[in-house]
Amino acid sequence: MLKLMRSPLKYVQGQGALLHVYEETKNLGKSFLFICSNSGYKSCHEKLLKSFEGTEAKIYFEIFGGISSIGEVEKMRAIVKEKGIDCVAAVGGGSAIDTAKATAHYENLPVLIIPTVVATDAPCTGLSVIYHNDGSFSNYIFYPKNPDAVIVDSDIIANAPAKFLVAGMGDALGTYFEARACEKAKAPSLENGGITKSAMALCRLCYDTLLEDGYKALKACENKVVTPALESIIEANTYLSGVGADNGGLAVSHSVYNGFTALPECESTMHGSVVAFGTLAQLILENAPEEEFYEVMEFCASVGLPVTLKELGVTDKERVHIAAENACAEGESIHNMIGDVTPEQLYNALIVADALGQEYLNLN
Repeated sequence: MLKLMRSPLKYVQGQGALLHVYEETKNLGKSFLFICSNSGYKSCHEKLLKSFEGTEAKIYFEIFGGISSIGEVEKMRAIVKEKGIDCVAAVGGGSAIDTAKATAHYENLPVLIIPTVVATDAPCTGLSVIYHNDGSFSNYIFYPKNPDAVIVDSDIIANAPAKFLVAGMGDALGTYFEARACEKAKAPSLENGGITKSAMALCRLCYDTLLEDGYKALKACENKVVTPALESIIEANTYLSGVGADNGGLAVSHSVYNGFTALPECESTMHGSVVAFGTLAQLILENAPEEEFYEVMEFCASVGLPVTLKELGVTDKERVHIAAENACAEGESIHNMIGDVTPEQLYNALIVADALGQEYLNLN
């Protein structure tokens, strides 16, 4: 298996970055369609207009329906054709991003990503999750390239609810441990290639950055200010986690998330929250050193990520069997673990992680 490495062509981050969008992306075309979430439009459109002020470029804003559905993608493709768009841009969270990526891919156009929250590592990855028009899951789209540009305005992130930053840290937490498991098992990355030393270095840096700056960044975000720690965590949640996951691979943490989506009581639990708990379960399955396990648990507790099933919304342990079965379905990334993992083994790990989490919270 050949090793490979992919990433966005350009990554730009900092305070006031929105005012530099035109300057950073003028090579992508002369007409832009900004596919916006409601909140993304409200927080960004004035700054984007100012960025393009006095230029010959044409820009259009379209608020999408909220879900990266087949119908939304078709709707945006029609607008692209009607307006003669050169570049498709996303302004918002994961759904807006996935819609823009798919639209650009099918229309063979460059794509610009402007995240307004850093709740997942979607901005930098080369894939989308697509849903049917009724909201049910349809398919993943794996793209031949990563986004052409990702621009993150730290002021926008600082003014978003802190829960999104925390969820992003949960998603980023799995990056190193899942990649480490894939490297040990010689399993392929999300890009279906071997894992480079560069990828593992980014994954490790992602984890180290979370430990070093996560709590300080949370305090900055809660107070809607930008500090060096917040800048570090924005980069970890967005770039280090996104490029790391793409090139490092997934294992237990993300399969646990997929498994728990089968439980209605977890419907409102954020993606990163479940991934974080899944990381604790993976460490139990690996029989990781006690010091490492509690380092991860302490980090989770410090920033408000769940360390118990109750915090995920699960109060009946028998329901965990359903999640474990779904997490171990054919094709799930949990099968990248050396020796594989059965539903029973995963159930046991989830129960022990919960017991240790309860104990930790009671002692602290």
